[in-house]
Amino acid sequence: MIDAIATVSLSGTLEDKLRAAASAGFKAVEIFDTDFLASDLTAHQVRALLDELGLACVLYQPFRDLEGMPAPQRMRAFQRIEQKFQVMQILGCDRILLCTNCSPLASPDEDRIVADLRELGDLAARYGVIVGYEALAWARHIFDHRDAWRIVEMVDHPNIGILLDSFHSLSRGIPVESLRQIDPAKIVFVQLADAPILSMDLLYWSRHFRNLPGQGGFDLTGYVGELFRIGYDGPLSLEIFNDRFRANSAKMVAQDGLRSLTAIRDAAARSIGAPTTMPPPAVISHVEFVEFAVDEGDRLGLEAMLRSAGFAPAGSHRSKAVDLWRGGAARFVLNYEQEGFAHAYRTTHGTSICAIGLAVSDQAATVARARALGISEHGSDIPAMPALRGVAGSLVYILDAANTGAIWDEEFDAVDEGGSAPDVGIAAIDHLAAVVHNDEFLSWQLYWRTLFDVRVQLPQDVIDPNGLVQSQAIQNPAGTFRITLNSTDARGALSARFLSHSFGAGFQHIALAVGDMHAAAEALEARGLARLPVPENYQDDAEMRFALSPEESAAARRLDIMLDEDPEGGRYRQLYGRAFARTFFFEYVERAGYDGYGAPNAPIRLAAQSRFRPVAED
Repeated sequence: MIDAIATVSLSGTLEDKLRAAASAGFKAVEIFDTDFLASDLTAHQVRALLDELGLACVLYQPFRDLEGMPAPQRMRAFQRIEQKFQVMQILGCDRILLCTNCSPLASPDEDRIVADLRELGDLAARYGVIVGYEALAWARHIFDHRDAWRIVEMVDHPNIGILLDSFHSLSRGIPVESLRQIDPAKIVFVQLADAPILSMDLLYWSRHFRNLPGQGGFDLTGYVGELFRIGYDGPLSLEIFNDRFRANSAKMVAQDGLRSLTAIRDAAARSIGAPTTMPPPAVISHVEFVEFAVDEGDRLGLEAMLRSAGFAPAGSHRSKAVDLWRGGAARFVLNYEQEGFAHAYRTTHGTSICAIGLAVSDQAATVARARALGISEHGSDIPAMPALRGVAGSLVYILDAANTGAIWDEEFDAVDEGGSAPDVGIAAIDHLAAVVHNDEFLSWQLYWRTLFDVRVQLPQDVIDPNGLVQSQAIQNPAGTFRITLNSTDARGALSARFLSHSFGAGFQHIALAVGDMHAAAEALEARGLARLPVPENYQDDAEMRFALSPEESAAARRLDIMLDEDPEGGRYRQLYGRAFARTFFFEYVERAGYDGYGAPNAPIRLAAQSRFRPVAED
């Protein structure tokens, strides 16, 4: 089976697009008509470039408004498509996409449509071309692939088949089971696109918001699974119209595209019990540790912050300038090394979170799946902790969940500082939040969704005092691993200032789970944690909105605790500490049957953090 990508999915000139597709590992492309028309390369030169890059043009597209047209438009359409056939012969391409007609001049008379397509089939046969008839979701008369298939059956011509596009079917809610009625031998080509679930004009939705499989809300697994079930083994190709992709690196989008096709083939095969070629999505047990790359000049300040946050030294590495700190079940690794990965990361980003360690159920299978998806590895000097490249060049260490304790015993000498500071009661790392550049927002979603067994919540728009922030939460089914990805175009927003201050994307926010928020907050106050103050206006509203008792309201006011409640009555309490050097900060959360992230409180938190913005940033 062939993986392909349409040139319209990528930014740049036709030459740029072809080179990006080849560099990513594609062996086939669709050439979009406008890309060819806008190119100063002749058809012979494009063919030479395709040959040089090892690419095949497997589809030329689209051709519009042919069937059911009156004279003279009908004659012109036939003359024009014959000229396309001549170009295709030079390109070495034998398949063309014909969209169902959108013209207001088009006749709904099916006998005319069938007659025109038969005549087109005869013309295509003379050039050795097969025409794929595609039902556009917004077409004038035929906008459902079931109707397009019925027309193709009526035409009954060896050079006329059906072309399927997941967007046109799934945007209209057409059941994927309907694909079972189609003869797979008559499927000329299949194009895939995901999309967020939106309510808007179909054409506008299609032209601006398509994305790669695994980046939206469509059931692409079920769609491709049905194609596999009926025996389709032809090309799967990406046709993505997306404003972000048009402005992004063509190389990044092409690499993500190939990864998305690899993942959707695997998921679809699993959905119907067919053989697969790589391990299943990795099952995450929990976040085992977070690693900080620490500048020696920040050492005392960071250690003081960690003590106030509920942590204490727990180990010293036997051969490296690396310390282990622990707060309840949460572990932080502080790396002061003057060479190696953490040093290089610190040189670029300053004192920051440089890596996370994930405990998984099958370490070897996780690494094998990452390789199959083309995810880069980083050489790790600890054999028990292979490392993958993550957000902004940070690392994701993969640990065997059954053997995490041995790593700490083997690498660190235990340290028992003692002391009488009150226990905060940290039960786990609840979630991590990363800030990414806008053009990488979908790319990093794909990373997590293709490699690991995770789910996504509905995306959130978070109101920062200085702009809008997009946020996407991703978590495993058990809720023991959670991550949020945040992005914004607003230069004054906290997320954007983090990107600027840290010279790139990265983890900004660690949320720590506690069993009793009031007890944890009292312990943190005793330890001297610098809290983020919550306005009285918020607390006045929360007292009424959540029917708080006078005692609970007083505690929330005194300890700067915020609260949220879901429709089922699940509650979420949260408390924030002040940021360290404008780079990262801690949150403490208590969940009581609540699965969200306190989104209604995010504007309150962001406004409070904004009030501590240094004048030098203005």
